[in-house]
Amino acid sequence: MLEVRLSPLSKGEFNRGVFATCDIPAGQLIHEAPVIAYPTEDDVHIEQTILADYVYQYGSNHTAILLGYGSLFNHSYEPNATYDISFEKHTFDFFAYRDIQAGEEVLINYNGDPDCKDPLWFMDDYEEPQE
Repeated sequence: MLEVRLSPLSKGEFNRGVFATCDIPAGQLIHEAPVIAYPTEDDVHIEQTILADYVYQYGSNHTAILLGYGSLFNHSYEPNATYDISFEKHTFDFFAYRDIQAGEEVLINYNGDPDCKDPLWFMDDYEEPQE
């Protein structure tokens, strides 16, 4: 159902994305990514590595590294996929947000909400939140 290929959206050394190998109807579960969680206070160590660009918030005081395809989905403000966190199974469950055609790159909104247009850390217009 999914494969990793070069993505025209990615830049840099790791220009990969996840692509559909068949048509996927809206609402279908497309991937369950197992989670390796760690306390958010340990982010100071992860921030020193390339992993900082691949982690997800996991509840109020944990961060997660997603296995499988989980950390390889690219961002779009017009995503064709979304995800739910399953704390019971310790997975991020990815679903087709709309019909996805074979060969199409599977994209999520990194803000979590498929309709959220907030700027992201890698965008030119991003400003660090004030505390």
